[in-house]
Amino acid sequence: MTPPPRAAFLASNADDAQAALEALSAAHGQHAPEDADVLVALGGDGFMLQTLHRHGALGKPVYGMKLGTVGFLMNQYRAEGLCQRLRTAEPAVLRPLEMLAQTESGASVRSLAYNEVSLLRQTRQAAHIAITLNGQQRLDELIADGVMVATPAGSTAYNFSASGPILPLGANVVALTPIAPFRPRRWRGAVLKADTEVVFTVLDTYKRPVSATADSHEVRDVVEVRIRESRERTVTLLFDPEHNLEERILSEQFQA
Repeated sequence: MTPPPRAAFLASNADDAQAALEALSAAHGQHAPEDADVLVALGGDGFMLQTLHRHGALGKPVYGMKLGTVGFLMNQYRAEGLCQRLRTAEPAVLRPLEMLAQTESGASVRSLAYNEVSLLRQTRQAAHIAITLNGQQRLDELIADGVMVATPAGSTAYNFSASGPILPLGANVVALTPIAPFRPRRWRGAVLKADTEVVFTVLDTYKRPVSATADSHEVRDVVEVRIRESRERTVTLLFDPEHNLEERILSEQFQA
């Protein structure tokens, strides 16, 4: 008989998640993330992203169970039958975005984003941003609250609320979506090949400062931000067969 997978149970600070952590650890044992076969994240989507950022370099698959407000990246929480669920779970391989942000002070800041990289105005003044794709300037000046690049997994989140497209998993594309655009009036963004290098150049940084955020990592007063899909890093999320991530993304497009 195949031995049960060694699990590292990780939980958000929410009371329900902490209680589940204690119960599951007692029932199945607890292993350090580096020694486990699978990481089990207990919380919401925010905690799932924290887990990927903190432990993604280990290359271990992550199975989430929803014990938070939003759980698009999570499975339903059930304490019973966990070992069987882990054995039959279906993988979804995600490739994050790499962000390189240059700040007004001359600092260079790198970060990964599994959902999106977004630029946002820091003051009441609208941001003025030039957009270059693979070395060719495509938009001389976007006047907007901001702009983002979203992965398929992140396309149903902030990107969708900004009227961006929902992207199928595995389509090898990303969404380039403006946030409350003022000029050009008719520009609503673009769908790009995943290997496109996107460069945002902030115009008039003194009067119109802009911050860049890769998931939850914010960098203030940026002057240039380069974004491309990571060529080295991937993460594997595990989902119950009856409710896998591909099906969830598809279903989102038919919500009333």
